[in-house]
Amino acid sequence: MNREEILKKAQAENNGKDYADIEAQKTGTRAAYFVAVLLVIIVDTVNGFVLGYVNRGMDFVLFTMAFVAFLTKYLKLRKRHELIVTIMWGLLALSMLACWILQLCGVMR
Repeated sequence: MNREEILKKAQAENNGKDYADIEAQKTGTRAAYFVAVLLVIIVDTVNGFVLGYVNRGMDFVLFTMAFVAFLTKYLKLRKRHELIVTIMWGLLALSMLACWILQLCGVMR
């Protein structure tokens, strides 16, 4: 097999995506998660000091993002550990959704 045949076979296995593209996407996704978490922490902290309460809507978005990431990973790998982590993130997301709705209704701050 020559070099071009090997390259075509590798691209076919990766659905036409280049390995460098896949790795760049993974790196970008990790950076985006890190920045999102950092921004939510900063916004929550500022809201806590300035407004006296934390808007749980932002936490709901952040936890849902993590839930979807782990759910996708679980669906691809089917590992028990990933399922447990997915459930935990899902429960955190649901609890933040409930808190956010209660905040919107004026039941809690």
